[in-house]
Amino acid sequence: MSLFIQAAHAAPDTAGAAGLFGQILLPVAFFAIFYFLVIRPQSKRTKEHRAMVNALTVGSEIIFAGGLMGRIKAIEGDYAVVSLNNNTDVKVQRASVISVLPAGTIESV
Repeated sequence: MSLFIQAAHAAPDTAGAAGLFGQILLPVAFFAIFYFLVIRPQSKRTKEHRAMVNALTVGSEIIFAGGLMGRIKAIEGDYAVVSLNNNTDVKVQRASVISVLPAGTIESV
């Protein structure tokens, strides 16, 4: 019977320790990459936005989520009354403010 089939010899198992190390290292490496590319930058942006929203004052010129620009007329808790022009005031959530403009950007509000 062994005329066409050669005998198989067992090789020593040297990949046991390296395989276990690789199985632990690969998920840790994926989590580290995911953390530095996704989680950390997002938490940094959230922290910056929260600080900007908390620093809003009456008279600040802002752009909010609808793309409209205006000047804050009053702050009422989590909301801000924004004057878009001389006749139009809207109440928006403070969290919807995208950015604060430099003073004097809006001419006639």
